[in-house]
Amino acid sequence: MKATPCTVDQARAAKAKAAELLADLPVVGIGITRIGDGYALKVNLRESVAENLLPTEVDGVPIKTEVVGEISKR
Repeated sequence: MKATPCTVDQARAAKAKAAELLADLPVVGIGITRIGDGYALKVNLRESVAENLLPTEVDGVPIKTEVVGEISKR
């Protein structure tokens, strides 16, 4: 049985909790992205971290991570 896709409202609600859970990691941004028919959180990291430190979901909302490096003004 396939899980029901998350709504954008569910992703928005999970975003603050994800920020708290990931506060000790090198996170440079948390956003919302589309995955299939639903939404997920997109976590941008400054550097890679051990996979066991990253949750795969928060409150049922999937998390996608990407190492993007340092963010700076242009």
